[in-house]
Amino acid sequence: MTDRFDGIQTFLQVVESGSLTLAAERLNLTRSAVGKALARLEARLGVRLLQRTTRSQGLTEEGQAYYEHCLRARAELEAVHENAHDRARR
Repeated sequence: MTDRFDGIQTFLQVVESGSLTLAAERLNLTRSAVGKALARLEARLGVRLLQRTTRSQGLTEEGQAYYEHCLRARAELEAVHENAHDRARR
């Protein structure tokens, strides 16, 4: 079974870096691997997240909403991690 969270970090990196190429460099992946991860994520969700052309990319309306939800989820996960880390230090 495919991990439901597979591809989210890649999606976030693509949005935040502004390009598949730069995201691939930051993730230490090939551009092709990044593109395939995004395609799999979009297929699982049943929506197009990014509108890509040869010269630019931008979030679709669904992609913008998904991105905002992912940012909130990432912030919550980081808070959980910090909380657990703080508790472990006591």
